Amino acid sequence: MSLAALAAAALCACVAAAPAMATITDPGAFLDETEHLRIRNHRQFAERLAQIHREAPPLSPAEQWHLRYLDAFETTLQGDYVAAEKPLREVIDRSGDPMLAAKASAVLLSNLAISHRYEDAFRLAHRLTIQLPSIRNKATRFMVLANLSQMLNFAGQTDLALQYARMMEDAVPTGTTLCDPRFKQMAALYSAKKLTASSTALRDTVNLCKAAGQPIIAAATELIISTLDLQEHQPGKALALLDRIAPSLRANRYYPHLLSAQTQRAQAYEQLGRDDEARQTALAVLANAHSGEINGFLTDIYELLYRLAERRGQPAAALAYYKQYVAQNQGALDDAAAQALAYQTVQQQVLTHQLETQELARQNSVLKLQRALDAKAVETSRLYIALLLLMLAAIAVWLARTLRSKLHFKHLASRDALTGTLNHQHFMGECDRLLRGLETRSAHACLIWIDLDHFKQINDTHGHAIGDLALRHAVQVCRQHLRPGDLFGRLGGEEFGILLDDCPREQAIAIADRIRLAIEASPMVLNDAEVAISASIGVAATATSGHDLQRLCRDADAALYRAKRAGRNRVVADAADSSFVEA
Repeated sequence: MSLAALAAAALCACVAAAPAMATITDPGAFLDETEHLRIRNHRQFAERLAQIHREAPPLSPAEQWHLRYLDAFETTLQGDYVAAEKPLREVIDRSGDPMLAAKASAVLLSNLAISHRYEDAFRLAHRLTIQLPSIRNKATRFMVLANLSQMLNFAGQTDLALQYARMMEDAVPTGTTLCDPRFKQMAALYSAKKLTASSTALRDTVNLCKAAGQPIIAAATELIISTLDLQEHQPGKALALLDRIAPSLRANRYYPHLLSAQTQRAQAYEQLGRDDEARQTALAVLANAHSGEINGFLTDIYELLYRLAERRGQPAAALAYYKQYVAQNQGALDDAAAQALAYQTVQQQVLTHQLETQELARQNSVLKLQRALDAKAVETSRLYIALLLLMLAAIAVWLARTLRSKLHFKHLASRDALTGTLNHQHFMGECDRLLRGLETRSAHACLIWIDLDHFKQINDTHGHAIGDLALRHAVQVCRQHLRPGDLFGRLGGEEFGILLDDCPREQAIAIADRIRLAIEASPMVLNDAEVAISASIGVAATATSGHDLQRLCRDADAALYRAKRAGRNRVVADAADSSFVEA
């Protein structure tokens, strides 16, 4: 489960029809009742906020701050975490109500984490931990513990997250059930990989939350179960569970749950061998995902689509999906690294603050105590250096891996997916670069244009799959007659180009004819039947056309056209020599 899904389960509740509301006579009591609804009936919670703004009854300063907090809470539920931050900080800094400030801090804690502002989130979590013993109000303490458990689980501190979730059970407010504490425990145990799909605690939590009228938390728990079913290679059970909870997910329409359920459904279809359904479901996930989003669900989807495209024999699509998978995976790694770095940074800041406090408190101590503090400072400095070196090493490794990945994809981007030759754009660019270098050295080169004869007939007669094999076959034949420095690229369809480096015109014509003869002499054999292949070739030389790439291309293309017009399966040189080499 992702942080967004956990946050949705922690902050949101069931959606039910709201009864008609009477005119507000006691704003304070109305606001208290409205706040109580925020984890029980989100629709009624939102309607009551709209009502108090519409009726605008006179409010005391404390009631105004309470309403401002509830408005910020609703903004958070709508997913606008940036807009919610300013009013939450105003409540924390200016309301003068410690309990209200603590609740606003708890909401802000989740918002900062979801917004990937990890250092601010961990710093706030540390402050809330310090304040926790002084928070006596059960509802406030319950809310702070819930958000601390969620935050520590997110930071990978699953033991502490489980401890705070269990502490929630001792702070359950009147009218609140054990649903949320039990779910927080399940989330921590899931992160620690201590649950299986058959764990009784998961089923008990689902039943508890359904009985408490909190279907969203129940659905979040059931999504954990279906995830474990897939990890244990029980796709049928996962699919049955997803079908059973689908109506509840559609009714509540919480984006993280819908995304998780669709992703799991696609994975279940793939495990069952239902590739077409898996592909359709995966594409639906991409269609519903937010633009530019980085999360674990999309990482799984792009990896699944990559595998399906490979199995379907679609190398171009497989490469495209693989690139998206790498981007998602790298984004997740970067995000995890940012989390870890932020957590360590805050821990070190806390340690530094503690050391500074100790130093100020012991300024008047005896020399022995001062020496002990100095030794502690040296030890701490060494720890900083060691941590810094580890961080630098980690960054260096990450940079090296990133560079290697970039070079790999740069190489793939320059290649034609079917034949492995240079693609059109890269071939033309490399030709232009090579010709400029040859021009400065007054050296010559020749450009060869190759077109496979009657290639459409091969596709029409044998199918496009055989046509693709014919293209790869022709490329293999051509490679056998090229030198290490020659450039070879696919121009499009059945047309190829070769730039012969430092090669005189007559030698180029000879090489071109050897290639033509080799293609003609190497038919493809399919089920004891031969598929004949021949090629028409045009040659242009810098000796006659100059080193301008466009001029060379025109002359080579004109020669190729003359070869085809003269009956195909022959080599024709550029305009300087209208003769051709026949088959």
